[in-house]
Amino acid sequence: MRGIVYNNGVVAGIIEKDEKGNYLFRYNEDYFKNSSQPPISLTLPKTKQEYYSDKLFPFFYGLLSEGVNKDIQCRLYKIDEEDDFTRLLLTAGYDTIGAITVKPEDDEMFRLLY
Repeated sequence: MRGIVYNNGVVAGIIEKDEKGNYLFRYNEDYFKNSSQPPISLTLPKTKQEYYSDKLFPFFYGLLSEGVNKDIQCRLYKIDEEDDFTRLLLTAGYDTIGAITVKPEDDEMFRLLY
């Protein structure tokens, strides 16, 4: 699965998890080249177009709910509590803190949830 990353409603990039459990964040080409568009995070500056990690990037992890809200989301969407990436794709589409939202690339999946 992949997620589309938006900054104030503008497509900023994609985030994905490969079959080995590694993560990739890639800035959208137009967003990356547009100097008026800010980086989505200080930890993901626009000095590089692609970032790789063996863990979910801390910036994206920070968009996730904790505690009781996490429990409710996992129960409601039938998500394993350890599956932070699926939880990101299913819960960070609206009402995140700040300007960044993440929505599943698969529109059908998104329509079923919202």
